[in-house]
Amino acid sequence: MDEKALIAFTQDIIRIRSLSGEEEAVVERVLREMQNQGFDDTWVDSAGNALGIIQGERPGKCLLLDSHIDTVNANPADWDCDPFAAEIRAGRIYGRGSADNKGNLAAMLYGAAAVDRQSIYGSIIVCASVHEEVMEGGTLQVVIRDNNPDYVIIGEATQLNLNRGGRGRAEVVVETTGKSAHSSSPEVGKCAVHAMIKLVQAIEQNPVMRHPLLGTSSMVLTDIHSEPYPGHSVIPNHCRVTFDRRLLPGETIDSILDELHQTTAKAGVEAKITILEGQETTYRGHHMQAHKFFPAWELEENHPLVMRAYRALLKDQPLTQISSFQFCTNAASSAGLFAIPTIGYGLGSEKDAHTVNESIAIDELIQAAQGYRLICEAVLASD
Repeated sequence: MDEKALIAFTQDIIRIRSLSGEEEAVVERVLREMQNQGFDDTWVDSAGNALGIIQGERPGKCLLLDSHIDTVNANPADWDCDPFAAEIRAGRIYGRGSADNKGNLAAMLYGAAAVDRQSIYGSIIVCASVHEEVMEGGTLQVVIRDNNPDYVIIGEATQLNLNRGGRGRAEVVVETTGKSAHSSSPEVGKCAVHAMIKLVQAIEQNPVMRHPLLGTSSMVLTDIHSEPYPGHSVIPNHCRVTFDRRLLPGETIDSILDELHQTTAKAGVEAKITILEGQETTYRGHHMQAHKFFPAWELEENHPLVMRAYRALLKDQPLTQISSFQFCTNAASSAGLFAIPTIGYGLGSEKDAHTVNESIAIDELIQAAQGYRLICEAVLASD
């Protein structure tokens, strides 16, 4: 494996800005690198994802490796360096998207390219997916329907550990309605914000659920808005709050809504509760519309995908542990919706994502590329 080329490619794609909906330039760069590294075929699908395939010498399973290439924004004024310069300092590459998630895409691409094709049964598809930051798993659904993979590896930050599960996510909207009045005569009206305060306190007192692998569920308030706004001496007659709900396996839209309806009843507050409806369009014009509900998932520890990958990693990275994602990933679709056996593996920590001065360690980048190669060869060792 050409480590210098891997580092240079990682820097190249970090330097290309790729907010959700603006990934076309980095897609083109990824395709060129796949071609340079000897992929058998490369293409862009209807959603705008960049894909490349490596065929083994013999027929067998299809292993899909996915890492998203869209990023959140970065304010250069907040950074100690240019967030799009991919500067190397003290053995680390700095830049927006380095940890989330371009470093993993680069390692995945190079790891797959280094596989001994004569030793594998089947094929490896590497996917540089788009639009993940705003709708997890949305464009990956196109990849899955088009290619019908047998196994999926999600390239996200695991600190080089092997993840066999992940919490899901839902965006929950709660609305209360009151009656407007002049603020000099509050007794005439009914303040929707006061009702919301009471309800938020009740929601935050709900007990969290616990899972032996994934940890706890959570319900975090992320925004609040009242109307009319600005008030200008008017009692607000409407209040809307959004919660980020982290999910555990088995939770559904109905179970979340039932839980919150019970809470509103106990609090004595009337409220409208919905799961936010998301609408997104990729740079390729692919439209997605669905509830912002991304299921949690878990793969049993003794599943062959877990066991083969884990044993392979231990040979080269003996400190590897089996763990789970705390944030939501594209596995919400591959595992949560399609029930395809899925694992996660990658460099960096979840806490590195979306941060100022985001960076990755070059030695981890190289280790991750080796790890992806080992996993691919182990999973496709026979049919």
